[in-house]
Amino acid sequence: MNDFMWECRTRVRFGQGCVKSCLEEMVDEFCAKGQNIMIAYGGGSVKQNGAYDDVEEVLKSMGYSHEGNADDGHRIVEFPGIMSNPTLKKMREGAELASSNNVGLIIGIGGGSVMDCSKAIAVQAGYEGDAWEDFWMQGLPMTHEIIPCGVVVTMPATGSEVNGCAVLTNENTKIKCDRDYPEMNPCFALMDPAYTLTMPIRQLKAGTFDILSHIMETYFSFPVEDNPADDVSEGLMRGLIRDFRIAVKEPDNLQARSNIMWTASLAENRIIKTGKTKDFQAHNMEHQLSAYTDCNHGEGLAVLHPVYYRHICRDGEAKFAKFAERVWGLNPEEYTDEAGLAAAGIEALADFINEMGLPTSLRELGFGEDEHRLLPEISGSCFISEGAFRALDAAEILQIYEECW
Repeated sequence: MNDFMWECRTRVRFGQGCVKSCLEEMVDEFCAKGQNIMIAYGGGSVKQNGAYDDVEEVLKSMGYSHEGNADDGHRIVEFPGIMSNPTLKKMREGAELASSNNVGLIIGIGGGSVMDCSKAIAVQAGYEGDAWEDFWMQGLPMTHEIIPCGVVVTMPATGSEVNGCAVLTNENTKIKCDRDYPEMNPCFALMDPAYTLTMPIRQLKAGTFDILSHIMETYFSFPVEDNPADDVSEGLMRGLIRDFRIAVKEPDNLQARSNIMWTASLAENRIIKTGKTKDFQAHNMEHQLSAYTDCNHGEGLAVLHPVYYRHICRDGEAKFAKFAERVWGLNPEEYTDEAGLAAAGIEALADFINEMGLPTSLRELGFGEDEHRLLPEISGSCFISEGAFRALDAAEILQIYEECW
């Protein structure tokens, strides 16, 4: 195994009713007296699934309200409208609102986009410089005081609730970039799987594939020898495939939804990344696709993964063969060599994507000729992974995009 450091600062409370039973304790601990609380969210889904009402009920019982001014110290400051693929502009808008309203705690209610934007707001609101340039672009040390940020998870996918990663899109430069700082870990995460029952089936499919993608992006990297992190990844992938199938067939199955929700966290709390170089080239390619077109992140990954893996299969043949046998249950004796088994594992993944009703081409994502003409520019803008089995270049990325067409 490679050397590593591991930490996870986030306090997790998981289960039905956890907001009502645990939020007051978290507010008491993390919000300083005399400061206000910001509630950040996206659209109306958090009011449909009950998460917003549960948070508001607890805060009101503690004496917080929507009335008053910034000096009251018991005011609820609302920041709605966080979009999928949150933009730098939206983050800065939230940071200005937080800094001008004496906000001492940010509570992000929603999925990965809301959580990412909320964490970024917490960083920028207490920083005199340009957080995007200094941290997302340059990766400078983060030493300033950050507003505490907690999250209430309603859509499992990104695992952002248990790590310091936040993805933002600079709409001017067309760069979509993530950074992971331990200082950005949410101070708490409240996870009630019942909130996920109202998710549209399309979002369930896209989000669950994103979870699978996170695990694969870590698994298909060095070292290739057997190690504890990959042992955990193989078990998580097998379980997620099982629960994905159940949730699609039985959308009201709370057990499957609970399993998916916690798997998202286990995939991104850094445990399976210990000692791994990590690939995430498929994410890099999808990030730029969505930066230019605002396509659905999980669906974009579903289109890219099989094609990308066909390109690098020979470079990680032994690991792809293990994937075929240990995750998909393929019998090595039925294949003439390791290369055939490795290729069959990738095709099993492609078949599963099709079985789950996810898109398998860029055209199915809604791309037309306008988007097709952008592909050379998009391919040239992609970050190149240093942890992959083999580094791509812009020409090969363009070839992958074309094969995805």
